[in-house]
Amino acid sequence: MQQTFRLVIDCPDQVGLVAAVSQFLAQHNATIVEANHHTDQQTGRFFMRHEIRADSLPLSLEAFRGEFEPIADRYQMNWRLTDSHQKQKVALLASKESHCLNDLLHRWHTGELHCDIVCIIANHPHLQQFADWHDIPYHWVDFDALGKAQAFSDIEHLLDFYQVNLTVLARFMQILPDNLCQRLAGKAINIHHSFLPSFAGARPYQQAYERGVKLIGATCHYVTPDLDEGPIIEQEVMRISHSDTAEDMVRKGKNCEKQALANGIRYHLEERVIIHQNKTVVFA
Repeated sequence: MQQTFRLVIDCPDQVGLVAAVSQFLAQHNATIVEANHHTDQQTGRFFMRHEIRADSLPLSLEAFRGEFEPIADRYQMNWRLTDSHQKQKVALLASKESHCLNDLLHRWHTGELHCDIVCIIANHPHLQQFADWHDIPYHWVDFDALGKAQAFSDIEHLLDFYQVNLTVLARFMQILPDNLCQRLAGKAINIHHSFLPSFAGARPYQQAYERGVKLIGATCHYVTPDLDEGPIIEQEVMRISHSDTAEDMVRKGKNCEKQALANGIRYHLEERVIIHQNKTVVFA
């Protein structure tokens, strides 16, 4: 995998901004392998993602950051610069359903997801066999025995212990407390088994069946204190018919869940997602 630096910018739209960034990169002989720009006309915000070949630069990552800082200050940028070779540490949170967890483990095992899955945390013991096969530490946090407050305190301790960068709720089916949501803002991803904002909360497939929908879907989004209302990263849909039962929808919808979650995680790991208010810009 070719090493690149990923420069991601979010700032007020203004004259000379693109020229300033381009001139800086040109002065350092940077080879840009991917460039994306977007302007939100309603909010007047500008979004940019450049992927730059690391071996084309005479600068280290830290030196690049230091020299770019004056430009960032001048244009009031929210920005980050990351190294594609530095893998993020990911924790997977699961419950009884195995399809999303197993799919992510397979994609990680085959190299599709460029990260380190450092642990699996679950509120049931049923899925340990998958962790054992992949040689990943598995932690069963017994919510019934501990109570929710202590259970989430234990989970938070585990996230700290493993120095987790991204927490993934792979059908975890537990609502994170507000303080943990706030701490993990922009660093926790959930998969909801409906096409949000429709059918939020519990039993969305049953809700969809009762409403007689012709499309079902799944939504990958960032976790916020507002249940199922965080910034949306990715969505997948599937057409169904009047002959499908609620159980059919559950079976068919699992494919949407797996695909939306995997895509959303990959976009996040590759620094393709910029959160702005309660929306995202995704340079997929």
